[in-house]
Amino acid sequence: MIDTKEKIIKYFTSGIKDPKNHKIGIEHEKFLFNNKDNKRIDYSKVKEMFAALLEFGWNPILEKRNIIGLKKNGKNITLEPGNQIELSGEKLNHIHDACAESQDYLFELRQVTKKLNISIVSAGFDPISKLNQIPNNPKQRYKLMTEDMPLGGELSLDMMYRTCGTQLNIDYKSEEDFLKKFKVVNSIVPISIALFANSSIVEKKNSNYLSYRSKVWQNTSRGGLPKLFFEDMNFEKYAEFIMNFQILFIQNNENYISGKKYLFKDFMNGNISEIDNRLPNENDLSTHLSTIFTENRLKKYIELRSMDTCGWDCLCAGPAFNIGLLYGNLDETYELISKWEKNKIINAYLEAPQKGFNTQLMGKDLLYWASVLLDLSRKGLNARDILNKNKKNESIFLNHLQKIIDNKTTNADHMINKFSKSEDLRELYDK
Repeated sequence: MIDTKEKIIKYFTSGIKDPKNHKIGIEHEKFLFNNKDNKRIDYSKVKEMFAALLEFGWNPILEKRNIIGLKKNGKNITLEPGNQIELSGEKLNHIHDACAESQDYLFELRQVTKKLNISIVSAGFDPISKLNQIPNNPKQRYKLMTEDMPLGGELSLDMMYRTCGTQLNIDYKSEEDFLKKFKVVNSIVPISIALFANSSIVEKKNSNYLSYRSKVWQNTSRGGLPKLFFEDMNFEKYAEFIMNFQILFIQNNENYISGKKYLFKDFMNGNISEIDNRLPNENDLSTHLSTIFTENRLKKYIELRSMDTCGWDCLCAGPAFNIGLLYGNLDETYELISKWEKNKIINAYLEAPQKGFNTQLMGKDLLYWASVLLDLSRKGLNARDILNKNKKNESIFLNHLQKIIDNKTTNADHMINKFSKSEDLRELYDK
């Protein structure tokens, strides 16, 4: 049972791994639209799509006899609130493997979606649909979230039903290593927002944001970038942070109940009468950690969550950029961000969704800092020197980002240009 702070700390400590065993996990979400009417697919279409994917060796994940996802060889496809789908990949050794995994998955997905007349949209925010047009699904937790989330953030439902992101999971070798990595990933959030911006079109119009997704997440319950994260965040401080964080929901046998009246420490103290005052187990702790929607978060690994979903080139580039900094060149990156002021980072974070590279941080714009970080990342990937069959290391995946910086033009800018010229919805679909 998880009934003391020390047990939470022990949970985080159990995530410590030898650097030789450090892995990379990538999660990426996609929007799915019916070709015939440009509307988001409903649950009946999801079931058709999942049934077709079974032919590629996937196995169903059920909740009360409803299919809510698929699994295969350490990978999962999960169903998001508005029927977006997310691939949670295996834990892999390097970007070459991670990129190959994504390629294989997208090949399977495209075979199925083509057959079912479904189009894929790789963007951070749904560019077409109004919120009230998006169908839901029978996944129990989403019913509770739809009711409770708006109470703490005015754009929470937009987050649930109209956003897609790319997440990266990384390991740590010690508590000190976690501390340094966590400080780095929180400090570079504004740069990540600007560099990976890909959500400029909202309801078929230019939103005047480059990453509307990031604006939404800044106004989502349980989200944001807490000032606390810029301190020397050790396992104990993070444990205290999550103990004093409201519970979103509690799974009780096959049912879910709202946790909005309780903090996690209430659960630890046996003060929740709706579940007969039982104490939380490790699964309850894991659920709680995964329902804190900050820009980065700690589980038994660190999860980076600031990148918009984007197309193929960008999909491999985002993880490569971060792995170069965090696995390949942490000390130099940490030294750089240690000179930045907390309040200036937070101001840049708030401005980056709209201003992108023009956002100021420590007297320089984010384009400058993106270029500096890209050089540090490349140095880190070169130092790792992990080669593919063609004797190329992981730095090849940074070419897309170098092009963005050289041209001062993000994926969001391309989206605006492409769509504004013709206002043809097909321009928003993956090719």
